[in-house]
Parts: sequence; C-alpha cells; structure tokens
Amino acid sequence: MNEIELTDRLFNTGDLTDSQLKEMLESDSFNDPLARAADIRRRENYGDEVYIRGLIEFTNYCRNNCYYCGIRRSNRNTERYRLTKEEILICCDEGYKLGFRTFVMQGGEDPYYTDEMICDIVSEIKRRYPDCAVTLSIGEKSRGSYRSFYDAGADRYLLRHETADPAHYGKLHPAEMSLENRKRCLFDLKEIGYQVGSGFMVGSPYQTTENLIADLRFLQRLKPDMIGIGPYITHKDTPFAEFKSGDLKLTLRLVSILRLMFPYALIPSTTALGTIHPQGRELGLKAGANVVMPNLSPVGVRKLYSLYENKICTGEEAAQCRGCLEMRVESAGYRIVTDVGNVKK
Repeated sequence: MNEIELTDRLFNTGDLTDSQLKEMLESDSFNDPLARAADIRRRENYGDEVYIRGLIEFTNYCRNNCYYCGIRRSNRNTERYRLTKEEILICCDEGYKLGFRTFVMQGGEDPYYTDEMICDIVSEIKRRYPDCAVTLSIGEKSRGSYRSFYDAGADRYLLRHETADPAHYGKLHPAEMSLENRKRCLFDLKEIGYQVGSGFMVGSPYQTTENLIADLRFLQRLKPDMIGIGPYITHKDTPFAEFKSGDLKLTLRLVSILRLMFPYALIPSTTALGTIHPQGRELGLKAGANVVMPNLSPVGVRKLYSLYENKICTGEEAAQCRGCLEMRVESAGYRIVTDVGNVKK
C-alpha cells in the first residue's frame, strides 16, 4: 500500500498491523496525509475548539532519579523550590480570571506534600472554583492515596508510562523503579474513576520503532482519556547529556496516529514541541492535537522546573502567555474556548 492507502486504512479502521505501523513510523512521507486525516477526525469530535489547561508546577523536588530528567534527585545543580497552598491558590485565581477552567498541579514526587496537604489544596480549589476541573500530575502513589485525592475532588490524573517495554524502561530508570508499578498506578486510577492521561517520550535514548509500537499497543489496552507525547529533549545535568533530542516529524506523525487510533482523546500540543521548533505547538494542533497547557506558575520559579533544557515561555506573565497562545492557535485555524474540556467519548 502507498501512503494514502495506508492512512485511509488507519482512518477507516482505527488500527493497523505492527508491520504497517512500522512502515508508517519510519517514513516522513506519511506526515502530510496523516495530518490531513487526523484533522478531519478531530473536527468530527471537537470541531475547531482547543482546550486550555493552566499548568501549576508547584515543586521541583523529586525522590526519583530518572536518567533523562533535569529535576532528578541527584542533580545538585538545580535550585529547588516549593509553592505554598496560598501561592497555588493565587495562580488559580489569576488563571480563572483569564478563562482557565482546568488547573493542572504538576510536580516531582516530593514527600514533603503529604496526602492530607494535597487533599486540602484540591478541596479548596474545588470550593473556590466549582465549575473547574483539577488535574494532578504528581507521580506514583498508593491506591489509597489516589482514592483520597479523588474523594477530595481531583477529576483527572496524568501519569505518562514513558515506555511500555520493560527492557527499555530499565535503560531509562534506576533499578528501584518499576514499569509494572507504573502500569499498576494507571489501572488503579482508571478503576477509581479518574479521567486518566498517559503517554510517552518520542526519541528517548535507546528507543526503537518496536518500542513505539509497544507504546501504542499498551495505550489500546489502557484506553486513556488523555494522551500526552512530546519529543525527548536532552538536559545537560543528566546521564543522557550526550544523547540527541527527539525528532519533530516523528512526534507529529505520532500525534496524528494517536488521533486516528483514539478519536475521542484529549491530546495536548506540548511545550516540548514548541521548544524544538518555533511553530511546534501550531504544527501539533494541525497534526491532530486539541489541548494546550500554558504555564500559570509564578514567573520566578518557572525556569527552575527544568525537566529539559531551553524550555519556552518561562519569562512571560500568565496573561501574556495566554494572549500569545490565543494568537498562535488562531493562526493554525483553531480557537481557544473557556471550557472545562472533558473528554468526548
């Protein structure tokens, strides 16, 4: 089959064989037909609407030592910070006035924030902004912790699986971390009732095409509501400092493939895409994404939440960031809406 025929098959059936996916993943010639097909599919489900999520990066302390991450425990060159409950609520207040109806609390796995503290913050956000959703992205926890956060009012949880292949996972993480536990967390979250997001890095060290196919197959099992992918971007203060960053075209191709395999999904056009290409986020939207996540964190700490290097939008106030993003989204042919932005299944 040629590129058009194979894209049409994915468009019509929502799936391909492993060998067909391999062909698609390994050729840039699929990008244009995939993007056209993915845009048709996203407009069928979401029209031209783009949902905005207000990202609050509230701690860059982390107990883990993932080899690819700039805020890993062993990085002594990172200046650490934590936001107080009051500082988090100020971010929410500013975001609400700017039209945000989802707040994403993201941070490293920081033991300082007990379950009680997280529950207190979540419940206060929900009390003040009952028409908003709260998303947590704070890593691996016990099922009991997840249940507590949910009962306090958390609506969604983001936890990328990063790679679905155990051998590859072992090359990216120290021995004390386990892919099986990561997967356990994701299925626990689904069973509790969260809208669940997962995803993976594109172009991470040692990644093969077969690894990416395994990622897609795992997502078919999980059936997440949100799927976040972005190019791997090297950080100088990690063991992977000498590895090259991920590829723009492959990332965009995967965004389109994900839209066609998961037509209902909320798929962000990530900051990492905007970091590796000046129009990366616009290209992500044109490839099938329908969510953007501007930063509501205090400007003074944004540069410190450095998972990777040269991250964009670290110096702008939230209102500036929102205005700039609105123009970018409109230039791509879409529009930002003030909406909680639930998944449409």
